[in-house]
Amino acid sequence: MNTLMRRAAVSVAISALAVSVAACGKAGDDNSGSDSSSSGSGGKSIGLLLPDNVTARYEKFDKPYFVAKVKELCSDCTVSYANAAADPAKQAQQMSSMVTKGVKVIVVSAQDSAAIKSSIASAVSKGVKVVAYDRLAQGPVSAYVSFDNVKVGQLQGQALLDALGSKATPKSKVVMINGDDADPNAGQFKEGAHKVLDGKVDIAYEQSGLWKDTVAAQKMSAAITQLGAKNIAGVYAANDGMAGGIANTLKGAGISTIPLTGQDAELAAIQRIVAGTQSATVYKAYKPEADTAAELAVNLLQGKDIKSLADTTVTSGSGDKVQAKLLTPVSVTVKNIKDTVVKDGLYTVADICTADYAAACKKAGLQ
Repeated sequence: MNTLMRRAAVSVAISALAVSVAACGKAGDDNSGSDSSSSGSGGKSIGLLLPDNVTARYEKFDKPYFVAKVKELCSDCTVSYANAAADPAKQAQQMSSMVTKGVKVIVVSAQDSAAIKSSIASAVSKGVKVVAYDRLAQGPVSAYVSFDNVKVGQLQGQALLDALGSKATPKSKVVMINGDDADPNAGQFKEGAHKVLDGKVDIAYEQSGLWKDTVAAQKMSAAITQLGAKNIAGVYAANDGMAGGIANTLKGAGISTIPLTGQDAELAAIQRIVAGTQSATVYKAYKPEADTAAELAVNLLQGKDIKSLADTTVTSGSGDKVQAKLLTPVSVTVKNIKDTVVKDGLYTVADICTADYAAACKKAGLQ
């Protein structure tokens, strides 16, 4: 009987050890449907919170570039990662989880810049430094890295006017589908576009597409119903994801060749530009943005000065003055694809010129 009891005790101990090991293996998991680049917590831990997994750039470019740069600058630093999947409440929970685990610096691209404010304030009160990435979150953030977003809107507006050519008149009806008002960048894109378009064309229909292709498609359909397909001269779409939904709606209405803008230089958008169903996009080079965010995070972690990196100041929606680095965006049309996204290695010609686009690529001089 004693032998059996000893065997049972050993079995229980082994089971408990297995559970303990399994739990340790989950140290970097935020239990929120996201993955983690590396586990660990404590003194050299940096968090990265991205807003959604629908916009192609975040998982494909921003995350790996950021992680690689952190490792280059701080070989013994760990990076904990989570994606909000377009849910502000989930992002708040993810930030809280990282703070609890002992993450010292959190880089966040806010799904909702106002909603994240209290989470940022709570994190900062516990000694955590916060860097706003791509979108200027409200609250006491230490630094912000993004692009000149008003300039982005101006580039979009000018690209639309250029594509309209002689049809850019005060009577030409343009549809404007903006981003999500919860994203402060959306307002800046809109501001920049209006600076260029107002008085040059008639913005006859303007709505938010919430950064969703399905919503943008619905809004475009409503605009066609309201204005008439033949009366629409061009469409301003604030990003490429929405431009994709709009392009499908335009095709269904038989007006797929009118000017259409975008932003983010997504592969599908570059292919639409080659095919002639989208006029332009705005390329915001992901690597320098992610690299700068990583450098800011490591400097803050190590207590170093960041003013040489964040060389300007911006004011957030909560009135906070924030040290910032604003990078320069670039307009992309069929004429400069090779000199922008291909030259930078974002895509190869083979990526762009698949079988469906082979003929268009030859015409555009890409092959």
